[in-house]
Amino acid sequence: MENKGLNTAEIFNLNDIVGYSDGGIVSKNVLKKEKGNISLFAFDKGEGLSEHTAPFDAMVQVIEGNAVITISGKDYHLAGGESIIMPANQPHKLHAAEKFKMILTMIRE
Repeated sequence: MENKGLNTAEIFNLNDIVGYSDGGIVSKNVLKKEKGNISLFAFDKGEGLSEHTAPFDAMVQVIEGNAVITISGKDYHLAGGESIIMPANQPHKLHAAEKFKMILTMIRE
Protein backbone atom coordinates (compact mmCIF):
# COMPACT_ATOMS: atom_id res chain seq x y z
CA MET A 1 0.00 0.00 0.00
CA GLU A 2 1.29 3.45 -0.89
CA ASN A 3 2.14 5.89 1.91
CA LYS A 4 -0.45 8.67 1.83
CA GLY A 5 1.50 10.97 4.12
CA LEU A 6 4.95 12.50 4.19
CA ASN A 7 7.83 11.32 2.03
CA THR A 8 9.84 8.46 3.45
CA ALA A 9 13.59 8.63 4.10
CA GLU A 10 13.48 12.41 4.58
CA ILE A 11 14.19 14.35 7.76
CA PHE A 12 11.33 16.55 8.99
CA ASN A 13 10.31 18.55 12.05
CA LEU A 14 6.72 17.88 13.13
CA ASN A 15 6.31 21.43 14.47
CA ASP A 16 6.98 22.77 10.98
CA ILE A 17 4.48 20.55 9.13
CA VAL A 18 1.26 22.18 10.31
CA GLY A 19 0.62 25.74 11.37
CA TYR A 20 -2.20 27.16 13.42
CA SER A 21 -5.36 28.52 11.80
CA ASP A 22 -7.34 31.22 13.61
CA GLY A 23 -10.47 29.60 15.03
CA GLY A 24 -9.70 26.26 13.43
CA ILE A 25 -8.05 22.86 13.41
CA VAL A 26 -5.40 21.84 10.89
CA SER A 27 -4.49 18.20 10.25
CA LYS A 28 -1.94 16.38 8.12
CA ASN A 29 -1.33 12.68 7.56
CA VAL A 30 2.23 11.79 8.51
CA LEU A 31 1.83 8.12 7.63
CA LYS A 32 -1.31 6.34 6.48
CA LYS A 33 -1.40 2.59 6.00
CA GLU A 34 -4.03 -0.13 6.00
CA LYS A 35 -3.04 -1.25 9.52
CA GLY A 36 -2.88 2.20 11.08
CA ASN A 37 -2.00 5.84 10.73
CA ILE A 38 -0.13 8.72 12.29
CA SER A 39 -1.68 12.17 12.01
CA LEU A 40 -0.54 15.59 13.13
CA PHE A 41 -3.03 18.18 14.38
CA ALA A 42 -2.80 21.88 15.31
CA PHE A 43 -5.70 23.31 17.35
CA ASP A 44 -6.33 26.99 17.92
CA LYS A 45 -7.16 27.96 21.53
CA GLY A 46 -10.72 26.98 22.39
CA GLU A 47 -11.08 24.51 19.53
CA GLY A 48 -11.51 20.77 19.99
CA LEU A 49 -13.09 17.53 18.93
CA SER A 50 -16.54 16.64 20.23
CA GLU A 51 -17.13 13.44 22.15
CA HIS A 52 -16.86 10.30 20.05
CA THR A 53 -15.57 6.73 20.19
CA ALA A 54 -13.12 4.82 18.03
CA PRO A 55 -12.89 1.05 17.52
CA PHE A 56 -9.12 1.03 18.21
CA ASP A 57 -6.79 2.32 20.91
CA ALA A 58 -5.20 5.64 19.96
CA MET A 59 -2.21 7.42 21.45
CA VAL A 60 -2.05 11.21 21.70
CA GLN A 61 1.34 12.89 22.06
CA VAL A 62 1.17 16.61 22.78
CA ILE A 63 4.17 18.25 21.16
CA GLU A 64 3.36 21.88 21.91
CA GLY A 65 0.91 23.77 24.11
CA ASN A 66 -1.75 22.42 26.48
CA ALA A 67 -4.89 20.35 26.01
CA VAL A 68 -7.64 18.76 28.06
CA ILE A 69 -8.51 15.25 26.93
CA THR A 70 -11.63 13.76 28.46
CA ILE A 71 -11.91 9.96 28.50
CA SER A 72 -15.10 8.39 29.87
CA GLY A 73 -15.94 11.62 31.69
CA LYS A 74 -12.51 12.10 33.35
CA ASP A 75 -10.39 15.11 32.38
CA TYR A 76 -6.66 14.73 31.74
CA HIS A 77 -4.54 17.88 31.38
CA LEU A 78 -1.62 17.35 29.02
CA ALA A 79 1.27 19.65 28.17
CA GLY A 80 3.98 19.46 25.53
CA GLY A 81 5.95 16.22 25.86
CA GLU A 82 3.12 14.31 27.57
CA SER A 83 1.10 11.46 26.10
CA ILE A 84 -2.00 9.39 26.83
CA ILE A 85 -3.60 6.31 25.31
CA MET A 86 -7.32 6.60 24.65
CA PRO A 87 -8.84 3.11 24.94
CA ALA A 88 -10.96 1.62 22.18
CA ASN A 89 -14.72 2.08 22.43
CA GLN A 90 -14.47 4.60 25.30
CA PRO A 91 -16.00 8.06 24.72
CA HIS A 92 -13.38 10.79 24.48
CA LYS A 93 -13.06 14.42 23.45
CA LEU A 94 -10.34 17.05 23.17
CA HIS A 95 -10.24 20.73 24.05
CA ALA A 96 -7.42 23.20 23.40
CA ALA A 97 -6.76 25.02 26.69
CA GLU A 98 -4.35 27.05 24.55
CA LYS A 99 -3.00 26.55 21.06
CA PHE A 100 -1.59 23.05 20.88
CA LYS A 101 -0.20 20.49 18.47
CA MET A 102 -0.49 16.74 18.83
CA ILE A 103 0.44 13.52 17.12
CA LEU A 104 -2.34 10.93 16.95
CA THR A 105 -1.24 7.33 16.41
CA MET A 106 -3.87 4.66 15.74
CA ILE A 107 -3.00 1.05 15.05
CA ARG A 108 -5.71 -1.25 13.78
CA GLU A 109 -5.65 -4.93 14.59
